[in-house]
Amino acid sequence: MSLLDDAIWWHVYPLGALGAPIHERKGSESGHRLRRLDAWLDYAIELGCSGLLLGPIFDSVSHGYDTLDHFAIDPRLGDADDFDRLVAECRARGLTILLDGVFNHVAASHPDAARLSRRGEDGAVRSWEGHGGLTALDHSNSEVADLVAEVMLHWLRRGIAGWRLDVAYEVPPEFWREVTGRVRREFPGVLFLGEMIHGDYSGFVEASGLDTVTQYELWKGTWSSIKDRNFWELAWALDRHAGMCRGFVPQTFIGNHDVTRIASEVGDDGAVLAATALFTLPGMPSVYYGDEQAFQGRKLEGLHADDELRPPLPASPADLSPAGEWMYRIYQRLIGLRRRNPWLSRGRLKVIAKENAWIEYRVSGDAPDQDLRVRLALEPQCSATVMCGGETAFHWER
Repeated sequence: MSLLDDAIWWHVYPLGALGAPIHERKGSESGHRLRRLDAWLDYAIELGCSGLLLGPIFDSVSHGYDTLDHFAIDPRLGDADDFDRLVAECRARGLTILLDGVFNHVAASHPDAARLSRRGEDGAVRSWEGHGGLTALDHSNSEVADLVAEVMLHWLRRGIAGWRLDVAYEVPPEFWREVTGRVRREFPGVLFLGEMIHGDYSGFVEASGLDTVTQYELWKGTWSSIKDRNFWELAWALDRHAGMCRGFVPQTFIGNHDVTRIASEVGDDGAVLAATALFTLPGMPSVYYGDEQAFQGRKLEGLHADDELRPPLPASPADLSPAGEWMYRIYQRLIGLRRRNPWLSRGRLKVIAKENAWIEYRVSGDAPDQDLRVRLALEPQCSATVMCGGETAFHWER
């Protein structure tokens, strides 16, 4: 089976999770913070995850998406030896690693920004989405394709399993097809996950040659239907999801480094319903660190808009607040259900019935015993029930 079929990712934003200063780098270049992840690897495995999806770890100006050097570990996190140690520790536990590749733009102060960046009709270097500190790369420049392929191969040779491609939807799909084709000649099993917020997901996957993209439509339909008590919206999103799944395995999530925490958006009870959907629907799921502990955090505005979403982890799992353990146990049960039924990643999805306050759907596979039925309800109390092979595989109610 491929990573698309059996991977469950624990998604970590390293600069935040490991306590690195995000907005001010001065005097923060030591500490070997990547080594702090060692204490969390067994935690990820006990949760049920099979891989680490890591946010930016390369040398950058501030938040990691303003890259200065794709070949160097950010000194706030450590160095190449720390990275090699992390790979070895993960490999010893059977965990795979997916790295965040920021190949749409670079820091304006990147040493090659002037040569590799996109320019407007006036010849001026173009910033990315009005961010003066970021400059958009020119993907029609063969040197950019050479750089991206070289970066990908460099870190694959050091032991990673694939790439999350930041802002993939703004990069021409033919660029991705060319670069990933080069990389696959040496690493045929590499996984490419593209960030896709809007647009034609299926068409982009087909045109780009990427394996999968982030399923923001389903994320929105999940939290919004719970928050607004309108499961008709989720039904619409599930019908769309089912159509996508006929062509590829979408990357599914209910939280990430860019969006309000699910427990803040819909409350703890709603977060259980969202998690039930995540682990019973087709796709390749990821868990954003802390969601399994009912972490709170809202997307704000301005320079510190993401600070609440990217908090530091304690030194070890033993230092976590006991207040989140109940959610952790629910995640363990749901991920265990998913691991026992890996066919769900490519299952056939159908909405059975719905009203404003409840929804029922079915996921089926090729074998007679591959049949999962799910009911999510907001009334008369919050509840989630999963039937597998005619027996209750999971039930929770408040």
